[in-house]
Amino acid sequence: MDILKRNRGGNLKDPSDVIILKEIAELLNEETELEPMLQGALEKFLAGTAFQAGWIFFIEDNGRHTLLAHNDLPDALVEENCHFMKAGGCWCVNRFKKGALKKASNIIECKRIVDAIDTKRKGTGGITHHATVPLQSGAERFGLLNVATPGRSEFEEHELALLESAAFQIGSAIKRIQLTKKEQEIALMQERNRLARDLHDSVNQLLFSMTLTARGGVEMTGEEEVKETFVGLQSLAQEALTEMRALIWQLRPRGLEGGIIEAVKGYGDVLGLEVTTDIKGVLSLPSKVEESIFRITQEALTNCKRHANTDKVSIVIEALSNEIILKIEDKGCGFHAEHIRSLPSVGMTSMQERTRMLGGSFEVDSAPGKGTAIRVSLPY
Repeated sequence: MDILKRNRGGNLKDPSDVIILKEIAELLNEETELEPMLQGALEKFLAGTAFQAGWIFFIEDNGRHTLLAHNDLPDALVEENCHFMKAGGCWCVNRFKKGALKKASNIIECKRIVDAIDTKRKGTGGITHHATVPLQSGAERFGLLNVATPGRSEFEEHELALLESAAFQIGSAIKRIQLTKKEQEIALMQERNRLARDLHDSVNQLLFSMTLTARGGVEMTGEEEVKETFVGLQSLAQEALTEMRALIWQLRPRGLEGGIIEAVKGYGDVLGLEVTTDIKGVLSLPSKVEESIFRITQEALTNCKRHANTDKVSIVIEALSNEIILKIEDKGCGFHAEHIRSLPSVGMTSMQERTRMLGGSFEVDSAPGKGTAIRVSLPY
């Protein structure tokens, strides 16, 4: 049975349709963040049309779909944190992956709704069918906009035309936000490079000169007290120089283009740490995940250098079917792990925040004299 009935044209004849699209366009122009924009556009569309419920899937190149927005879903579909909307596949998502969805279409039967009804736990509020339309900008496709109305198994051509027009607006806004984010990332990287360059040319050179001067002072004086002062100054200058080099490296990391392991070992060399690594499974990480793992590892290595009183660190990255596990362990002096909950350090807070932004979990296991182990789990 063909589960799709294509929209074969259809025109926007109702003046109210133009008003709805105008309101959506105004909202899209104001929003700069993706998820609030999608949620707001969905709510505007539902408020101005006969459609009652709606949801938006983002679909990645690997086929994984994510529920980014929904409004007025029936109880059965929001149960257990929208379990039926997030788990498993369905016909509209499968058609999208195959490139078979081109226009706004009627879904004759929806697997997610059928599964929710079959559980007989909660009702779907009379919703049995829905309409779907791809969100795209030019040839680039992002996901699906789905809408439904209780008691309706099919939608008219003019309704599908309006849905398609709204989807076109949303797709263009998604592309605009993505381009804006990319420009911001490029601007941030350029600023990091400028700061790294300035630090290298000024402060780094001054610290290096101070180290040489202190070393010369040690050789020139015969007084022990003065010699000890120069030795202390040389030690402080050398420590500050190491910190500055590490900071410059963080601002403008070299080696990430050669893989995360090469980058981690390179940063360990800068700090004077002996880093052993172990990769389990096949790593093919999105750039955002790879950079986050690298930054988390940077913070951990920096903390080890400053506080652990050891120069040996082991790092394990394990790729499982649905998650990436990062383990960073040292056999240093350790600390009371419970203290980070009451008095979290900047480094720990940064690692936790990066993990949280990717929807992962962060754990620290440490005790005085027992070393420190950090475990990060990220969805994959």
